[in-house]
Amino acid sequence: MAHIDQVLGPADDTVTFFQPRAMVYVTMLWVIAAVWVTCLGLHVLLRLAVGDSLPAGELVTYLEVALIVPVVLAAAILLLAWRRLGWLHSSMHGLDFAATGRKPVHLPWAGVATVALRHWGPFTELVVTPVADDFATVGDAPGRRPRMRRRAGEVSYLVDVGLMSPGPEVLLAELHRRLPTKV
Repeated sequence: MAHIDQVLGPADDTVTFFQPRAMVYVTMLWVIAAVWVTCLGLHVLLRLAVGDSLPAGELVTYLEVALIVPVVLAAAILLLAWRRLGWLHSSMHGLDFAATGRKPVHLPWAGVATVALRHWGPFTELVVTPVADDFATVGDAPGRRPRMRRRAGEVSYLVDVGLMSPGPEVLLAELHRRLPTKV
């Protein structure tokens, strides 16, 4: 029995991209550790420059702090963002996405003007530009408003995809499959 509202084709062709918590934790850990160890090193050098002596016990304390603080801080940040990491769904209905801690956005395929990647590595972002502002529908889930970039009267949505699984190259291939002329 056919119904006029039935969709021809596969029942569910959704491709899901998500940020694995372990990858987010490790990336935050090395970024926080790099900044923290640099600040501790500068602090020690400043103390030595002003003539303050560093006993061996204090040096060991600095090493302990350099190892412990990044681990604890990265874990605390991940716990705060536990259920709010970024994601993206590509289906026959359109593109659904949310940046970390942000409200979700739905954009039908007809409403997508262009998509592109910017930056590299774990800091890669997907830039989705709708044909017009009214094509994008912002969800009512908890979170801050979606990340947006406004340039020359054009609004684009930004999604952090550098740590998504599968990776940004697979995401770009999926979007190219759906939108061959707009990627």
